Amino acid sequence: MNTDTSYLEQYDTAADADKFPLVRRWIDTEPLPFFRELREKRPILVTPKCTLVTRFDDVREILTMYKVFTVQPYVPKMANYLMMHDDDALHTREKSLMQFMLNRDDLPKVRVMVADIARGILSRTNGQIEIVNDFCRMVPATVVQKYFGLTGAKSADLIEWSYWNQYDTFHNHPFDLVPAELSQQVIDRHNETSKKLESFITKLIAKRFLAVKAEKLTFSTIIKLRDDIVTRMLRTSFAKELDFDIKRLGVNAGGLLIGAIETTSQAVAQVLQYLFQHPEWLDIAKNAAQKDDPAEFDGIVWEALRFVPITPYLFRTTASDYTAAKGTNYETVLRAGTYVLPVTLSAMFDERAFESPEKFIPQRNWYNYFHFGFGSHQCLGRYVGMVMIPEMVRQVLLKKSIEPKGNIDYKSGPFPESYHLSWSVR
Repeated sequence: MNTDTSYLEQYDTAADADKFPLVRRWIDTEPLPFFRELREKRPILVTPKCTLVTRFDDVREILTMYKVFTVQPYVPKMANYLMMHDDDALHTREKSLMQFMLNRDDLPKVRVMVADIARGILSRTNGQIEIVNDFCRMVPATVVQKYFGLTGAKSADLIEWSYWNQYDTFHNHPFDLVPAELSQQVIDRHNETSKKLESFITKLIAKRFLAVKAEKLTFSTIIKLRDDIVTRMLRTSFAKELDFDIKRLGVNAGGLLIGAIETTSQAVAQVLQYLFQHPEWLDIAKNAAQKDDPAEFDGIVWEALRFVPITPYLFRTTASDYTAAKGTNYETVLRAGTYVLPVTLSAMFDERAFESPEKFIPQRNWYNYFHFGFGSHQCLGRYVGMVMIPEMVRQVLLKKSIEPKGNIDYKSGPFPESYHLSWSVR
């Protein structure tokens, strides 16, 4: 940015057609100073494409008013999955059922599983790895197979199906300014991979259903299936009034995959790069990684992710006119049909909720983070992510003299695509 001119001065003097491209560029290249100026001078910025909301309290307000600020942008992207529903019976029912299946008592064994998978991958290298594809994506893909129970597909296919679903659903909207030709390519790949995923899920459920039936019929340990989430769902009898039939079960099984791989991969890669770029915290993290109690280490990971979250904002569509920040000197009427971006990255640097927000302070109040979203649409598998992400980072930092060979390469897309690391094997 031209240091002689503020962001808002540049914005206000730009032609209408240039206003949002400027905003988009600042979000992508210099978000923290841009959002700081917005919080101080114009906390709600109305642009020709969308409206940015940047203060902590206003972001939370929007994310808890589900019928006013809706997830309508998800609707064309999701095959009637619970997360495209706003505060209705299906959303409440199926999220509750899936949270029941994802038993939080599993978390210690899930963390052990993640550690074992991660160590196994790292041990098979010769002190160097392209971490994004061979680790950051591969570990959660293996967890999807072993813990979620989506067996019978190649890891590469699981990764691809997650990738294109995530890309189209969360990074292919008008405010992303994706060129039309690329946008359509992303939609096409999403549609193509969704058909493959649907076919896989149909075959998986049919095969596992028969296995569960055989297990029940034997009344013995002759046939004993491994415990995983898909098997738990099929072992459970649901009253017909719950409207959770075999088809709905399959939809939710697919949702476990889509939400697990690419988000985890991005978080782990970006946290690692942040720590490598901040040696003072890298040393502290390495020491904490050696301890049996992971609490100190996990706090470092979550604080690093505050600086480099997987997305700077969430997005909603306004269903009816609403006056945001009512009673303040910046109250703003948000018109029906408006894209609203609650800027969670900005909210996590708001001094109203974070003491000395520019400083790196581990062990902050977890409840003020937005790492897994907020409110009704908070990530279904967040508790699994809360052990998987830091444990993956931990296993990497346990390697002796580990260092990066350059920075993350995003290859002009929204996700990390390549990041090379090496360490001593002596």
